[in-house]
Amino acid sequence: MLTLLTKVRQASDVRKEGMIPAVLYGSQIESLSLKLDLKEFEKIYQEAGKNTLVELKIEGGNKEFLVLIHEVQFDVISGQPIHIDFFQPSLKEKTEAKVPLVFEGKSLAVSDLDGTLVKNIFELEIKALPQDFPKEIKVNIDRLITFDDEILVKDLEIPENIEVLREPDEVIAMVSRPEKVEEELEKPIEEKVEEVEKVGEEEEIKKKEDKKEEKKEEKKEEKEEK
Repeated sequence: MLTLLTKVRQASDVRKEGMIPAVLYGSQIESLSLKLDLKEFEKIYQEAGKNTLVELKIEGGNKEFLVLIHEVQFDVISGQPIHIDFFQPSLKEKTEAKVPLVFEGKSLAVSDLDGTLVKNIFELEIKALPQDFPKEIKVNIDRLITFDDEILVKDLEIPENIEVLREPDEVIAMVSRPEKVEEELEKPIEEKVEEVEKVGEEEEIKKKEDKKEEKKEEKKEEKEEK
């Protein structure tokens, strides 16, 4: 179990160098304003992510909290965390979560047939007890040998205590043929060429009609003069 040491943050506290503000909340506890070491948090967050329970200890207190890193706010310039939300879930109730998919392995359809790996799903919605949440779900693309092969949701190795909230036949990954990629790139250009040609034809027809009208007017004027 990963452990984070925090301190209670007073209302008058100002963000100090190397410290980051946080809040702890849950359905069965009162909200607490906290602060903790930035480097220590980054280390834990990289390992735990948002789906792994972390043991939260408060300096000077006797109680420990099992929490999820619910939300992290980042500085838009530096990219460093500037605020953290810790959430204490019920360990007796199933909760929904989104787990990232990690693609690993080697597809022969890509390496040998010059295909392009197409990823349709990047994270999987699940429902489980918080203590059963996986940090990530691995997708092995070794089985993508030909362009007809697909990896479906039902092909993933998911523990029995985790409910997947996706249709079993949804396609997670496949490999497209090289020509299909080229067709998609060329398609917009072809459509634009057809549109230009169509507009050109319409303009030519209009010009011919205008010339006919002009000749009619000229003949009409000649008759009136006579």
